[in-house]
Amino acid sequence: MATTKTNDDVIARLAGKGEEAIKRLADLPGGHRAVEAFNDLKARVDDLSKRMRGVDALEKRVTKLEKDLAALKRAQKHTPEKPPATKPAAPAA
Repeated sequence: MATTKTNDDVIARLAGKGEEAIKRLADLPGGHRAVEAFNDLKARVDDLSKRMRGVDALEKRVTKLEKDLAALKRAQKHTPEKPPATKPAAPAA
């Protein structure tokens, strides 16, 4: 229990220091643009991570389809092909 309290305190202190650092950065010349750039970067990373989760789902679907296709190909190889039906030759008159 004591370590949890200590960890929470350390995290709270780090969060406070981070907020102070961002405020100081924003006060510097050009710092406001840097903060905006960091916020834009965060938004882009969030969007990219959402898209990548969608790609993972698509990869799973493609893998399943590939397995199904391979099973169908194996099934076709094992079934003997019927020769085409031939018409009887017409008698010569």
